[in-house]
Amino acid sequence: MITKAALIGLVLTAAACTRPDRFGGAGGGAANGGGAFDPNAATNLGGANDPTSPLFFNQTIGDRVLFAVDTSTLTEQGKQILIGQARWLQTNADYLAIIEGHADEVGTREYNIGLGFRRANAAREFLVSQGVPSDRLRVTSYGKERPIEICSDESCYAKNRRAVTVISIASLS
Repeated sequence: MITKAALIGLVLTAAACTRPDRFGGAGGGAANGGGAFDPNAATNLGGANDPTSPLFFNQTIGDRVLFAVDTSTLTEQGKQILIGQARWLQTNADYLAIIEGHADEVGTREYNIGLGFRRANAAREFLVSQGVPSDRLRVTSYGKERPIEICSDESCYAKNRRAVTVISIASLS
């Protein structure tokens, strides 16, 4: 009974984090006053060549780390990406980050939600260990619900086992 209640709580928590205004504000992206980063509004926030822009973070620093099968242990490559993310977040204090945990399609929905949370937390804890204030970081899990590749092949599964750091503006003032 307690396990079922905990799983329902996790699912409800994850569902609440799918709103675009998850960091406050009216929603709908930075261009119209919301808290979430809107890639279409990148011209207002700097482009891929602007080292203070979320687009630079995504394309140059890297917004995701990958995991091995059925694990939330960071790889050396993942740690290097997170070190770059930590430096960027320390330099750009006007941004918050939500770390989304994902899993491949193997396993139950409930198991993969939990695995996604463990992956997101592993990334979060590493960022905190690198000096990023914990109050600027949030975690959520989508489990296997948001694949970036869909096929029943290891090449697809490997891309879906990930933690993605999404940048959000902390304050528009």
